[in-house]
Amino acid sequence: QVQLVESGGGLVQAGGSLRLSCAVSGGTFSRYAMGWFRQAPGKEREFVSGINRIGIRTLYADAVKGRFTIVRDDAKNLVHLEMNSLKTEDTAVYYCAADLRYTLETSRSSLDYDYWGQGTQVTVSS
Repeated sequence: QVQLVESGGGLVQAGGSLRLSCAVSGGTFSRYAMGWFRQAPGKEREFVSGINRIGIRTLYADAVKGRFTIVRDDAKNLVHLEMNSLKTEDTAVYYCAADLRYTLETSRSSLDYDYWGQGTQVTVSS
């Protein structure tokens, strides 16, 4: 059973930064593509960023491109989301997810992800 635990959320002022982390246990982390999604109140869950299983292909939602960076640390079974220049519209619960399909793809679709964390709240104040 694969388990994902997010951390690093919190309250930050607009323009600030946060670093989210997702610790993955169970299975073989290096086989998984990883993704970050978010869900704001009253909105559907949306793709934020993804990284393929060998770390050479990354994707970003247009809303976060140039501000967020996804990195993976296979030695520690971690994936991070560095978030800079945060905006109030970035406020959401952020979820990490694992894609076990063992491809070199990075997917934007939540349907391609098999395991999810419980989420971490990010609140950006004006």
